[in-house]
Amino acid sequence: MTDFDPRPPHARPADPTGRIPPGQRVTEKFPVLTAGTPRVTPQQDWTLTIDGLVDGPFTLDWDGFHALPQQEFVTDIHCVTRWSKLDTVWHGVSLDTLFAQAGVQAKAAYVQAYADGDYSSNLNLRDVTGGQAFVATRFGGKPLTEEHGGPARLVVPKLYFWKSAKWLRRLTLSEWDIKGFWERLGYHNYGDPWKEQRYRGLDDTTASTTRSDGLARRIREARLKKD
Repeated sequence: MTDFDPRPPHARPADPTGRIPPGQRVTEKFPVLTAGTPRVTPQQDWTLTIDGLVDGPFTLDWDGFHALPQQEFVTDIHCVTRWSKLDTVWHGVSLDTLFAQAGVQAKAAYVQAYADGDYSSNLNLRDVTGGQAFVATRFGGKPLTEEHGGPARLVVPKLYFWKSAKWLRRLTLSEWDIKGFWERLGYHNYGDPWKEQRYRGLDDTTASTTRSDGLARRIREARLKKD
């Protein structure tokens, strides 16, 4: 873990390795920052649906999902709450594989990820294809635990980690960008960690730190009330 730096994120020097986005701190832990785990579908009842603007929508059960080509993915992840974890190891199925089976229609431009607990996140299709995103069922060589999104979660490493929906159940392709859970509460619609797109209208300004922290507190309070 990096040494403690008392300076605010915007005053710290840039990472010389080029791996750590501005305002982030590296951790060897894997923090759990949800306001409570919803009632998660058990593995034996879990399904994943691919639908929307596809030629052949389908639903996979656990065995059907694992009959698809499986891959190991090694990647860095970055949380909006300012921690980064490097060289994380996941096992699962690329979204390219899932979308190839479904047949993506030409009008599709966005993906909505829906999960247990009425959670959702919105993504651009171009950000989750070409080997950029996957559905993971294992982390660090072990089955993905419930607190980290098991039995299966979305992983989109290039964006802040709230975009990587835990407890994933459905991916819907659309020509419309439909805001997800956190986006409706004020998080940035895109979430690029390299541009510090944390909160809507507050990204890319050093003066936004205090204001964005206040917004984060209001969002957490809203989530706690919801739960």
